[in-house]
Amino acid sequence: MKNIDIKELEKISNEIRKKIINQVYNAQSGHPGGSLSCTDILTVLYFNQMNINPKEPKNPDRDRFILSKGHAVAALYATLAQKGFFEEEELLGFRKIDGKLQGHPDMKNVPGVDMSTGSLGQGLSVSNGIALASKLDKKEIRVYCMLGDGEIEEGQIWEAAMTSAHYKLDNLCVIVDNNNLQIDGEIDKVMNSYPIEEKFKSFGFHTITINGHDFMQIIEAFEEAKKVKEKPTAIIAKTIKGKGVSYMENKVEWHGKATNKEEYQKAISELMKK
Repeated sequence: MKNIDIKELEKISNEIRKKIINQVYNAQSGHPGGSLSCTDILTVLYFNQMNINPKEPKNPDRDRFILSKGHAVAALYATLAQKGFFEEEELLGFRKIDGKLQGHPDMKNVPGVDMSTGSLGQGLSVSNGIALASKLDKKEIRVYCMLGDGEIEEGQIWEAAMTSAHYKLDNLCVIVDNNNLQIDGEIDKVMNSYPIEEKFKSFGFHTITINGHDFMQIIEAFEEAKKVKEKPTAIIAKTIKGKGVSYMENKVEWHGKATNKEEYQKAISELMKK
């Protein structure tokens, strides 16, 4: 385990949240709620766990991160900028016709993006392929795949989950961002996917349920996953949609909506005080 400074991770996460709010406001388009809910997890991955180097974004021996819930890309772009994969000024081009940062992850034009995603349900299949190829090549590469809890209503997720277990992909770690809200409302009312942990367990995964905003729990879960042999791991992270901005928290309307000027100023003001 790398040296842990929880206060530093909290500070980094807060900076990433500011970048998320700025991107969506500048573009007047995007998905702030689900980006803010997964920020703490991305912070731990990129600043504590993953074997990556911003100066070598295509290093074949690097760990991989697949954002299957690709609409939350504002969080990924903000994290990559914070880590130094590209200049922070690039964030001003988020969702702009002349910018590099599209509304879903783009591996061809953005350093640090390991897979172009956006069509929900496909990220775990891609992650399986990377994890299996890494094993066949005898490389010590870990693959992390973030799924949305609404996304796991997609049938392809469960076909892929069977594949993960069948090939004993113990270098694969799935994270379910369980904020309990999708575009049309609460997930148990739209299409109930609970109990999530028991489902993944029945598909052959080692499972861990955590508070997705508790940095120590996040770190310990990833460390536990590294020790699991001959089966993949699924971390079910209980999170809050819109985490960090009071009026966005647990509000489904902030799934895919930009702030106006007053709302933007309030969000930044709140984050500046943390």
